[in-house]
Amino acid sequence: METTSAILLRKTKLTESSLIITWLTDSHGILKTVCKGARQPKSRFAGLLDLFFDCEIGFVRSRRSELHILREVTLRNPHEGVRLDYSRVALGAYFVELIEQTTESEHPAPELYELLQRALGFLNAQPASKRALFHFEKELARLLGIQHPDVSAALAIGRAYHRLPAARAKLLNVLE
Repeated sequence: METTSAILLRKTKLTESSLIITWLTDSHGILKTVCKGARQPKSRFAGLLDLFFDCEIGFVRSRRSELHILREVTLRNPHEGVRLDYSRVALGAYFVELIEQTTESEHPAPELYELLQRALGFLNAQPASKRALFHFEKELARLLGIQHPDVSAALAIGRAYHRLPAARAKLLNVLE
């Protein structure tokens, strides 16, 4: 069994009782795990699997697919402050969408993990703002090596990855 620090990015229904959990890890990049029995009322994972949760996970690597088996989850930080209002959740979701768009599956990217960790920590303590959005985009472009002095970070990311998440336009209208 392998262990790593991870931030929960996405939960997807697999079966009536199981979920596919997408994580951003410090040592494996984006990692997908199957969590058997997670949807059952008395699951040992109850209360441990929610968006933006910072966890220590244990998983068994699959030899045949990119879906590994989740064995253990220890919650380190639930980032409860992110859930205080819609704008924080929406901005956190935008950050997650950018990370998913720019990160390859199972390709270590500890600097992107740290960036998301810092961004969620900020949203946990501070209200969402345009400044936070622009800062995240600027740092992401810098870390990806696509920052250009004559182009905004958003434009650089959009050019390199052929689009920006659609939620960005709505966020710019909502945030101060």
